[in-house]
Amino acid sequence: MNFGVGSGGSNWGRGVLRELLRQTAEVGGVVLHESDDEWGSLAKYVDAGLGRRVTVYPPDEQHRAFRVVLASDLPSNFPRLAGGWTADPAEVVRAVVAWTGGAGLEETKAQAPCIEFRPWALVHEREPFGGVELEWHLQLDRIHFPPGDRDLRTHALLAAAYAQPVLRRLTPATSMMNVWFSTSVRANWKTHVGHILWVHEKGVYGVHNGSEVIARFETAEEAVALVVATLPEGIGLAR
Repeated sequence: MNFGVGSGGSNWGRGVLRELLRQTAEVGGVVLHESDDEWGSLAKYVDAGLGRRVTVYPPDEQHRAFRVVLASDLPSNFPRLAGGWTADPAEVVRAVVAWTGGAGLEETKAQAPCIEFRPWALVHEREPFGGVELEWHLQLDRIHFPPGDRDLRTHALLAAAYAQPVLRRLTPATSMMNVWFSTSVRANWKTHVGHILWVHEKGVYGVHNGSEVIARFETAEEAVALVVATLPEGIGLAR
């Protein structure tokens, strides 16, 4: 097999990455317990008892390194808590072994320095957030990690919305440069409430109702203010 890290994603067919990491772990005298599911060119490692998961992505043309994502089933649905890039498969294996073995974020980083996380993740690790608060942190945190770091104006809408107490009680969701708010922790589209924020291609921020544009503004704060002003009364915490 060709394990050339610098060759981009085209050489990483089904099972190639998993075989590389298996061999690397074997040399180091450890065994990796993969997920039972088939994940194509990805590799996923799960400890269901601890509620831990590591997903490893093969190199691509933009990042000539392995991407490692750490997740924990707290409170549910395996949200991403940390991640990083490394060209060293042995470092990937160390991250997998540490995290699925029950190590904390700081201890895992000590074993695999490529791992990065934001301060909120440490707080969540010690005392898990509720579903709504966790989703806000996850959405806002995307700006610090590719490809989310390219969505600067979507992040501006989220940051402006987070500054509004009434919106912080709802679950944020994003798709195709739209931002909306849901009364469900799962952020189902059917449970969205109020108008929808939108990043307009001409450099302004729009507000629409799903079928027509209501208004356009020069700042994210102005667009968010309209959404807040037109929310139905009596909205409680998303459930």
